Formats: sequence, structure tokens, C-alpha cells
Amino acid sequence: MAATKKSKKSLESINSRLQLVMKSGKYVLGYKQTLKMIRHGKAKPVILAYNCPALRKFEIEHCPLLTKAGVHHCCGNDTELGPACGKCCSVHILAILDLGILISF
Repeated sequence: MAATKKSKKSLESINSRLQLVMKSGKYVLGYKQTLKMIRHGKAKPVILAYNCPALRKFEIEHCPLLTKAGVHHCCGNDTELGPACGKCCSVHILAILDLGILISF
């Protein structure tokens, strides 16, 4: 039971931070745009839903090793990550380009 409280609390924390980034920062959604931003070195943190397809997850995790971008695994699935970003659709992969008013993610 304690593990579910901790994961729920961390999910709420990530959701609140994502909402701040969506309002004040810059971001891209989707696999192709995220890979492009990682390769150009513009993506700071990359956020993955836990049910992201394995091949895409591997490619996204490998590219930031070359550019020193951080990869965060969200404990929510794609249908929870979408509304946290303010979208009505599901979101597997998200790259944040500018954190806006947040100091760190």
C-alpha cells in the first residue's frame, strides 16, 4: 500500500510540473519530433510513459547518451500522460525544450 501512495504522489508531482512547463515553457510531443530535438541537442529532459513501445524506448534512451539529455520514466501510462500535458489524446514521448519558470525537472 505504501508503494502505491508513493507512486501516486510522484505522478501528481510530475503532473503539476508538466502543467507548469506546458504553460510557460516550450516542448514537443511525439517520437519523430523528440528524436529530432535530441539530435540537435535542444531537448533537456525527455519524458517517457511506462507503456511506451520497447523499440522506441530503446532508441530514445540511447540517443540522449550522446547528447547528455536526461530521460525520465513517468510512472503513468500514455493515457495519463496526455491529460497531464493538456492534450485529449495519449502521449508516449515528450521532450521539453525550455523549462519556463521551473528551475529543474
